[in-house]
Amino acid sequence: MVVVGVQSGTATAQPDEAATARAIGATALELTPAQRVTALKEAQADAPGQAASLGLGAQEKLVVRDVIEDVDGTVHTRYERTYAGLPVLGGDLVVHAAPNGKDTVTKAVAARISVPTTTPELAPKAARTTALKAAAAEQTTEAAAEDAPRKVIWAADGKPVLAYETVVEGFQPDGTPSELHVVTDAATGAELFRDEAIETGTGTGKYNGTVTIGTTLSGSTYSLTDGTRGSHKTYDLNQGTSGTGTLFTNSSDVWSGGRLTAGVDVHYGAGKTWDFYKNVLGRNGIKNNGVASYSRAHYGNNYVNAFWSDSCFCMTYGDGASNSRPLTSIDVAAHEMTHGVTAATANLTYSGESGGLNEATSDILATAVEFYAANSAAPGNYLIGEQININGNGTPLRYQDKPSKDGASRDYWSSTLGSVDVHYSSGPANHFFYLLAEGSGAKTINGVSYNSPTYDGSTLAGIGRDKAVAIWYKALTTYMTSTTKYAGARTATLSAAGALYGTTSAEYKAVAATWTAVNVS
Repeated sequence: MVVVGVQSGTATAQPDEAATARAIGATALELTPAQRVTALKEAQADAPGQAASLGLGAQEKLVVRDVIEDVDGTVHTRYERTYAGLPVLGGDLVVHAAPNGKDTVTKAVAARISVPTTTPELAPKAARTTALKAAAAEQTTEAAAEDAPRKVIWAADGKPVLAYETVVEGFQPDGTPSELHVVTDAATGAELFRDEAIETGTGTGKYNGTVTIGTTLSGSTYSLTDGTRGSHKTYDLNQGTSGTGTLFTNSSDVWSGGRLTAGVDVHYGAGKTWDFYKNVLGRNGIKNNGVASYSRAHYGNNYVNAFWSDSCFCMTYGDGASNSRPLTSIDVAAHEMTHGVTAATANLTYSGESGGLNEATSDILATAVEFYAANSAAPGNYLIGEQININGNGTPLRYQDKPSKDGASRDYWSSTLGSVDVHYSSGPANHFFYLLAEGSGAKTINGVSYNSPTYDGSTLAGIGRDKAVAIWYKALTTYMTSTTKYAGARTATLSAAGALYGTTSAEYKAVAATWTAVNVS
């Protein structure tokens, strides 16, 4: 076993890192939690007028989810939508209000929201039955529909339909908890959509070396409570599969050995991810409100995975095969926390092409965090899960320079991409990010060799990782919606590049050329 020794304290970004952050085009103003609350309240007060200006129907209302103000005065307000008091799934939109008074809007669907009636022909039990069948098809065990199906308007496919949404809880085949959302037609009982809310990722632990983490002293006992990063806490589930677990504590502020090792890696990864979002992207925590999620280590027995759950607002990590190789590296922590950022912003549906973009976002920003951490024990690279050795032959789980090297991911977009598992339909977006950052062809970075091809045979130079990260993050938080697919991601990143660097800039042109290089045009 590799022992991790830890010194107390708080890891902070170096001054030059913060300066770089501002230089790469982080255009959003940083708001204090109180200022953000005020901005949300003011936007909600203006929501009826905004709905009228957008020409929404009398039964439609807008509910504010987020407000981002750019330094140039442009305000981006993200809304959910209701119809006759019912949630509209796929009804989210973002209004971009420019200082010159010109507003534009990005909608998840273009269709007008209207249904003939909000009285369902079928009783909720019919939806429950269909949802349980869907869970059985997904091989979900111990499945149960915990809450009564709720009435919704399903609009994500373009044509609004009165529907039920049922949440079935249980366990996926590998032991991961399941929160399967099943949408059924309220008139026919037919399944319209299913979406797994538990978002999984992979990585490894015990490779961070001696690191600095944030801890708290209470009396004579130290705990893994990081008071400088939203009071993030790390718990020991002790091989359990439910509940919060027991907060990691220690009699001294030097943490090493035994069960503490995984807890240290998790806590360190969460801290570095918080610092990256704060110091580089100007984001104050997952929801940008200064409040931390929490982490749970030692989940289950021989559980070879990790996952994010928005319902508990927490990350959870298994101990791997034989409970001997915890999945607790910095890239997996960043991957899981980024699922939370995605849920708080674009909320990309975890299915089809949007699910692939969701997974790619976690991979992309996890890579950025790994480079940011600059930990010599775990150098930054464009490999996902390279240290865990799940494959048994020392190979990574995913490759961003040529995704197909894992044997399942796609290098380029095709019309069949939406039918591929989200961890593999993430391939073209991961490939886009690598090409945009580093360019095509053979090269060696931090001792790792890469050789990235292009669909159209083009040669790309790359614009640098910092700019590529800034463009992807702004696209996610400002221009993407729940239903964004690859074509929409192209539009969103071009909009982001235009906002950051101008529509005649080399960066804007590089984004367009790079999407063409992964067959998105």
